[in-house]
Amino acid sequence: MSCHIIPFELPLQPALPTIEGNVDYRQWRDQLHDIDALLLQSGVETQFLQNSLQDWLNQAQADGSSVSTKDQLRFQERTLRALRCNIARSLLNEDFRGFAVRLADSPLLQSFCLVSRLDRIKVPSKSELERFSKWVPEARVREVVAQLTRQGHDQPQKLNLDQPLDLDAYFVDTTCVEANIHYPVDWVLLRDATRTLMKSVRLIRGQGLKHRMEEPEVFLRKMNRLCIEMTHARAKADSQRERKKILRKMDKLVGVVRGHAQRYRDLLDQQWPQTQWTRGQTEQILQRMDQVLKQLPAARRQARERILKGQMLDNADKILSFYEPDVQVIVRRKAGAEVEFGNTLLVGESRQGLILDWELFAESAPADARLLVQSLERTELALGRKIKAVGADRGFDSQSNQAELAKRKTYNGVCPRSPAQMKGRKGSWKFKEIQHRRSQTEGRIAIFKNNILGGPLLVQPRINLRA
Repeated sequence: MSCHIIPFELPLQPALPTIEGNVDYRQWRDQLHDIDALLLQSGVETQFLQNSLQDWLNQAQADGSSVSTKDQLRFQERTLRALRCNIARSLLNEDFRGFAVRLADSPLLQSFCLVSRLDRIKVPSKSELERFSKWVPEARVREVVAQLTRQGHDQPQKLNLDQPLDLDAYFVDTTCVEANIHYPVDWVLLRDATRTLMKSVRLIRGQGLKHRMEEPEVFLRKMNRLCIEMTHARAKADSQRERKKILRKMDKLVGVVRGHAQRYRDLLDQQWPQTQWTRGQTEQILQRMDQVLKQLPAARRQARERILKGQMLDNADKILSFYEPDVQVIVRRKAGAEVEFGNTLLVGESRQGLILDWELFAESAPADARLLVQSLERTELALGRKIKAVGADRGFDSQSNQAELAKRKTYNGVCPRSPAQMKGRKGSWKFKEIQHRRSQTEGRIAIFKNNILGGPLLVQPRINLRA
């Protein structure tokens, strides 16, 4: 289906109030004004709208749905709002609920996010902001970033840059984006299952749907007591025997909890019209319970095999969390982080600190050395130009990478694993300069993890074109 943006005029916005005596606010305001100008002058906003509209129309055509002019205009307004809300929320490092509150309270944010009106102001809800975060697939975001980067190199004056972006050198590194989970201990998973299921049962009972059982708090207290006993068992002389004894009690208790939870789950599914919940709210409870009930047999079997039988399991077969299915065990052997639980993130940047490439691995990631050439090729394809030099730590070094970079006539600034090679390369001023700059990539990753993510990764990205 052909894609044509329907011209539309944004409603008039009230003038921003004059704020005096706060330099931080002025800097924040100027930053948003600069981003607004960048979006408009570079054409990135128009390109983002064009791509989103094309995907939306293609999906509508595939579904056999008709699209009216009013529907398209509404989609175009929401697309621009989605782009700006995602930018502002990332800068503020806010969750969906927190940003919805700040947006409702800030005329500056309302103006930037295109929700300000003379007659009334209607800000997106937290659910709408979540839909905005899944507005386009990652490939579309890469296209927009690449377009802006190329323009910064080819047409710096159009973006009011003093000099063109330097895209000759490329610096790459990986890190672990920690998941929002506790340390995955087998018997703690049984505790998590008990808490989730019994809290859900308590909600269902509160709606008047009841089945014969003790109060959910009784099961929670029993499990908490067993957890305390398990923690203290390590200090006893016969700790192994005591831990096995306690685990058997936990396993038996979880079996009872699972039976009660399954009956309440089926009861709610059948008799939900008797409650005050909508079907959508009911589905939230059902999905929460199903997520745990489906994995609980495997978690019980895992705890029995590892604690009772002392068997080792492959990392790929372990359940680390009921709530984060994509979490991986990452062995990095670093001080204070021998083993981490999360997902591997690759980040590549230019000499000036612009992110040129990224990849977040849902599954177990290959070794760093196997990622270098893939990332380099992806970056060159996106930028439409050849990278002249590459810098990375010794984890990215391998004989195949050395040969491939030599074949591509790309300067190899990767720190070699071999001490002899390292000693010989220290005499090169270019190698030393690239390695000195490469160390700043570590800081870039720290900024990303602490200021952008703000801690553990809370959600996995999903694709939703028609929300």
